[in-house]
Amino acid sequence: MLKTITAIILVVTMLFVMGCTAHTHYIGQGAQNGETVSKRQWYILWGLVPLGDVDTQAMAAGAQNYEIKTSWAPLDILLNIFTGMVTIQSRTVKVTK
Repeated sequence: MLKTITAIILVVTMLFVMGCTAHTHYIGQGAQNGETVSKRQWYILWGLVPLGDVDTQAMAAGAQNYEIKTSWAPLDILLNIFTGMVTIQSRTVKVTK
């Protein structure tokens, strides 16, 4: 029984760790002044279907040079532990001007 529980915990942990990636996109020359706006993007079916719309152009507020970074923040990881059981996941989207 202990081996089974250990194996389940190991598999679940590996699934969570594999998704810990960050994507960064540079628009124009990238971030210039360091002003950051962030929002949380929600997904269902383990990230296959987005819920809501995070508009990065609106977050940039007309800036010509900015950086978009999507990643799992510590709060996302904590939330996903509980919401992942019902296939709901979140990621943080940050726009730095």
